[in-house]
Amino acid sequence: MHMADALISPTVGGAMWVVTAGLTAYSAGKLKENIDDSRVPLMGVLGAFIFAAQMINFSIPGTGSSGHLGGGMILAILLGPHAAFLTMASILTVQALFFADGGLLALGCNIFNLGFFPCFLAYPFIYRKIVGERPTPRRILVGSLVAAILGLQMGAFGVVLETLFSGISELPFGAFLLLMQPIHLAIGVVEGLVTAAVVTFVWKARPEIMETAIAPRAIKAFSMRKVLGGLLVITVLTGGVLSWFASTNPDGLEWSMFRTSGKEELEAPQKGVHALLAALQEKIAFLPDYSFRKSAKEEPEKAGEAQTRGKSTKEESWPAVSVGTSLSGLIGGLMTLIIAGFIGFGLRKYQGRKR
Repeated sequence: MHMADALISPTVGGAMWVVTAGLTAYSAGKLKENIDDSRVPLMGVLGAFIFAAQMINFSIPGTGSSGHLGGGMILAILLGPHAAFLTMASILTVQALFFADGGLLALGCNIFNLGFFPCFLAYPFIYRKIVGERPTPRRILVGSLVAAILGLQMGAFGVVLETLFSGISELPFGAFLLLMQPIHLAIGVVEGLVTAAVVTFVWKARPEIMETAIAPRAIKAFSMRKVLGGLLVITVLTGGVLSWFASTNPDGLEWSMFRTSGKEELEAPQKGVHALLAALQEKIAFLPDYSFRKSAKEEPEKAGEAQTRGKSTKEESWPAVSVGTSLSGLIGGLMTLIIAGFIGFGLRKYQGRKR
């Protein structure tokens, strides 16, 4: 559900940048008040894990579409909403800047859709109400499923509204909405199951982590070596190897766009803000689309063939064994770990000076 700049007008993109910047400042301010030593490394490791997990698209049977983990619920449940939002912002910023996944103009929209709805709505008002103060495996499963589904539905609706307000005539509101919501319902079910599995693993290994996310308070120091080690191993395997097995079907957004407009990708304006940001992204992104750069001749030929068949412009061989993909998963995960961890460390250090 990473929106490209072609789906967003400068007005909508700029407005969502302002909203997202406000939420980022608010989250940082709240986190400064109660961040503890346990959440600093967890922010980095979970950020790296979600980065790697988002690289893997899974097929949605009977649709010709695919989806990928959003990760907002996992972050919110294990970190609390404010740390989760900052971590998600770190993930999406790394993806947009260095891997050209999602547009720079649309970055504010993407952070809002994938961060705000799960962290500040689905987590406190849905998941917490179901799971309560005493989690059990069954409550975690039900809460994760319901919250992930509804959070993703809100995010998908946000995409539709943002294209509507941007005046994207190729994606009429009614038709686009009737495609986006059902396909992301199916994706939400998978997201909920994965969320429940990850949260249950952490809860059984270190229940104190969830306790600090629910109500930050002084808790006796505890070791997170097992949790952090397990997540790091899974992250390396996911980004380095499992990413080869990502579905070649278009994701839910591309699928909905194709069935609405006949195109998986809309053409962005060749001048103004769109062109400026596209040129900037092209210079910065050293592994675009999580692979090595392709020649200028390869891209138009591949895009034309894919649009003719209604398939994704990603590599169609499966599994797509690729050194470029593995490097993307490992480097991107490491960058996210450093950035998210640095944010947590910086806020923790600031808190220490204020005391």
